[in-house]
Amino acid sequence: MAGKRSSNPGKSASYYRSNPEAYAKKLAYDTESNKDPKDRAYRAKLAKKRRSLKIMGKGGPDLSHTKDGKLVLENRKTNRARNGAGGKAKRK
Repeated sequence: MAGKRSSNPGKSASYYRSNPEAYAKKLAYDTESNKDPKDRAYRAKLAKKRRSLKIMGKGGPDLSHTKDGKLVLENRKTNRARNGAGGKAKRK
Protein backbone atom coordinates (compact mmCIF):
# COMPACT_ATOMS: atom_id res chain seq x y z
CA MET A 1 0.00 0.00 0.00
CA ALA A 2 1.36 3.39 -0.97
CA GLY A 3 1.83 6.03 1.70
CA LYS A 4 0.06 9.36 1.80
CA ARG A 5 1.44 12.09 -0.42
CA SER A 6 3.21 14.74 1.61
CA SER A 7 1.80 18.25 1.58
CA ASN A 8 5.39 19.46 2.05
CA PRO A 9 7.49 17.27 -0.28
CA GLY A 10 11.27 17.28 -0.16
CA LYS A 11 13.60 17.85 -3.13
CA SER A 12 13.44 14.30 -4.48
CA ALA A 13 9.67 13.97 -4.15
CA SER A 14 9.17 17.33 -5.89
CA TYR A 15 11.49 16.26 -8.72
CA TYR A 16 9.79 12.91 -9.30
CA ARG A 17 6.32 14.48 -9.23
CA SER A 18 7.27 16.80 -12.06
CA ASN A 19 9.28 14.19 -14.06
CA PRO A 20 7.15 11.07 -14.60
CA GLU A 21 9.71 9.38 -16.89
CA ALA A 22 12.42 9.66 -14.24
CA TYR A 23 9.95 8.36 -11.65
CA ALA A 24 9.18 5.30 -13.82
CA LYS A 25 12.92 4.60 -14.13
CA LYS A 26 13.29 4.92 -10.34
CA LEU A 27 10.42 2.48 -9.74
CA ALA A 28 12.03 -0.09 -12.04
CA TYR A 29 15.34 0.25 -10.18
CA ASP A 30 13.63 0.06 -6.76
CA THR A 31 11.74 -3.10 -7.77
CA GLU A 32 15.02 -4.90 -8.47
CA SER A 33 16.82 -3.37 -5.51
CA ASN A 34 14.13 -4.43 -3.02
CA LYS A 35 14.61 -8.10 -3.96
CA ASP A 36 18.10 -8.15 -2.43
CA PRO A 37 18.21 -10.63 0.52
CA LYS A 38 20.25 -8.17 2.61
CA ASP A 39 17.61 -5.45 2.16
CA ARG A 40 14.79 -7.89 2.89
CA ALA A 41 16.44 -8.88 6.19
CA TYR A 42 16.87 -5.21 7.07
CA ARG A 43 13.18 -4.48 6.46
CA ALA A 44 12.16 -7.60 8.40
CA LYS A 45 14.15 -6.38 11.43
CA LEU A 46 12.39 -3.00 11.33
CA ALA A 47 8.98 -4.63 10.87
CA LYS A 48 9.57 -6.87 13.89
CA LYS A 49 10.40 -3.84 16.04
CA ARG A 50 7.36 -1.89 14.74
CA ARG A 51 5.14 -4.87 15.64
CA SER A 52 6.58 -4.99 19.15
CA LEU A 53 5.86 -1.24 19.56
CA LYS A 54 2.30 -1.83 18.25
CA ILE A 55 2.71 0.80 15.52
CA MET A 56 2.93 -1.59 12.56
CA GLY A 57 0.38 -0.69 9.88
CA LYS A 58 -0.77 2.48 11.64
CA GLY A 59 1.44 5.04 9.95
CA GLY A 60 3.33 7.24 12.35
CA PRO A 61 7.07 7.77 12.74
CA ASP A 62 9.94 5.78 11.27
CA LEU A 63 12.38 3.71 13.26
CA SER A 64 15.79 5.33 12.96
CA HIS A 65 19.12 3.57 13.53
CA THR A 66 21.38 5.37 16.01
CA LYS A 67 25.17 5.27 15.99
CA ASP A 68 25.21 2.75 18.83
CA GLY A 69 22.91 0.37 16.91
CA LYS A 70 19.64 1.09 18.70
CA LEU A 71 16.32 1.84 17.02
CA VAL A 72 14.47 5.02 17.99
CA LEU A 73 11.29 6.67 16.70
CA GLU A 74 11.89 9.63 14.41
CA ASN A 75 10.01 11.79 11.94
CA ARG A 76 9.88 10.09 8.52
CA LYS A 77 11.14 13.06 6.50
CA THR A 78 14.04 13.77 8.88
CA ASN A 79 15.10 10.12 8.99
CA ARG A 80 15.00 9.54 5.25
CA ALA A 81 16.72 12.85 4.43
CA ARG A 82 19.79 11.80 6.43
CA ASN A 83 21.56 9.68 3.86
CA GLY A 84 25.15 10.78 4.25
CA ALA A 85 25.00 13.36 1.45
CA GLY A 86 26.52 16.79 1.93
CA GLY A 87 28.48 15.89 5.05
CA LYS A 88 25.42 14.69 6.99
CA ALA A 89 25.84 11.76 9.34
CA LYS A 90 24.37 8.47 8.15
CA ARG A 91 23.04 7.62 11.61
CA LYS A 92 21.33 9.73 14.23
